[in-house]
Amino acid sequence: MAEKSNKITLTALVMMIFTTVFGFANGTVAFFLMGYASIWFYLAAAVLFFIPFALMLAEYGAAIKSDSSGMYKWLEVSVNARFAFIGTFMWFASYIIWMVSTSAKVWIPFTTTFFGSDQTQNFSFLGLNATQTIGLLSCFWMILVTFVSIKGVKGIVRITNLGGIAVTSLNAILLVVSGVILALNHGHFAQPLTDLLDSPNPSYQHPVGLMSFAVFAIFAYGGLEVLGGMVDKTKNPEKTFPRGIIIAAVIITLGYALGIFCWGMSTNWQAVLANPSTNMGNISYVMMRNLGYVLGNALGLSRATSNLIGLWFARYTGLGMFLAYSGAFFTLTYSPLKTLILGTPKSLWPQKFTRLNKQQMPSYAMIVQCAIVIVIILMASFATGDASAFYNVLTLMSNVSMTLPYLFLLYAFPKFKHNHDIIKPFEVYKSPQWTTIISWVVFVVVLGANIFTLLQPILVDGKVQNTIWMLAGPILFGTAGAIWYQVRAKHV
Repeated sequence: MAEKSNKITLTALVMMIFTTVFGFANGTVAFFLMGYASIWFYLAAAVLFFIPFALMLAEYGAAIKSDSSGMYKWLEVSVNARFAFIGTFMWFASYIIWMVSTSAKVWIPFTTTFFGSDQTQNFSFLGLNATQTIGLLSCFWMILVTFVSIKGVKGIVRITNLGGIAVTSLNAILLVVSGVILALNHGHFAQPLTDLLDSPNPSYQHPVGLMSFAVFAIFAYGGLEVLGGMVDKTKNPEKTFPRGIIIAAVIITLGYALGIFCWGMSTNWQAVLANPSTNMGNISYVMMRNLGYVLGNALGLSRATSNLIGLWFARYTGLGMFLAYSGAFFTLTYSPLKTLILGTPKSLWPQKFTRLNKQQMPSYAMIVQCAIVIVIILMASFATGDASAFYNVLTLMSNVSMTLPYLFLLYAFPKFKHNHDIIKPFEVYKSPQWTTIISWVVFVVVLGANIFTLLQPILVDGKVQNTIWMLAGPILFGTAGAIWYQVRAKHV
């Protein structure tokens, strides 16, 4: 009886999925790129990606239980060890790119907390431009976090919790304040509702630009990897898990839709977001500051008072996002690396990489990881002089690298289903034909979204270098994973 009472209920499962997947910043980026039209993409992504893929991960997790191996074991038993290692290495590499991206972005909320706006584009140091200065600060941040993580400091959990609470409260502030603004403005929307199907952003009015936005919609439902391990912990999983996935998908999609809709109550795209200094790194702070300013205007307050309200809205957002970034960074500095090294055969790694220190951290491997991230940061920051373009490229690099590993799991799923030696206690996909069809539909959706994201800078913006940067990470790390496996397998 005690074991049953500890099982995850439907309500608890939905809440866990929601808190894992839903991201406040996803709504602001969506409005910045596509306006109201982003709602339709988020809805399509939920139906064509989130629900079917989450149920696939649930089947993987129920059949192949392993605390340390996870993705590697899923791919190994479905396809083979080589495929599994390359796929897991690509998954780990996506977090390398995430660290490159976030180590630069973390300075935006940091400066916003103190000044009320993004000051990173005004940085300069010893004759270096803003982008290069940000690059050096990012290297400093990476060294600091790695040093602290190696020591295994436990207080990081509190920072993560505080950041989580602050960011969650931002959603409540958006909904309440937007409702007040709409009422005081007698139902008038800052962004006209006539733009429900068109993007106000010139870069996303071209068909290729429209399709490239799909990768943002898929990325907004990221974090699914953790769901696989919840199946056997769920009460009556055959019924509860599919229901939980579907209910959570509906709530998350409606949450994104409502949030994007609310931004239109206070933010006019041309008046607020068309500024060249606005980018995917600082968009959340720009829009939150504007929300506070519009609230002051709607209340009939003076311009100075309205500006002050906007300033504190931005500062609160900056503090919350800085704490959230910090908590996530400290965790992701060692967690994916530890999973890669301990989850794959130890024979594939030199002894130094697998050795854990007194705090149970792979300290040597973390130092190597830090060095790799620093090299990429310096290459990226010294390759462009435009800080705004730098943040946009980093966001696109992160989106592409984080969604590509899904292709490995989607490709392997029909093979996993056809392997009758694997005992499958939880099955949603029972028809072999439908399993293959659904797997390939989701595969094409993810692949197509990434292809259009790569084509968009070339065909729409004429910036070939942006595509090269987005391709560089996956190609470099995919090749490195294949070579590493080949060399180490021969060595063994």
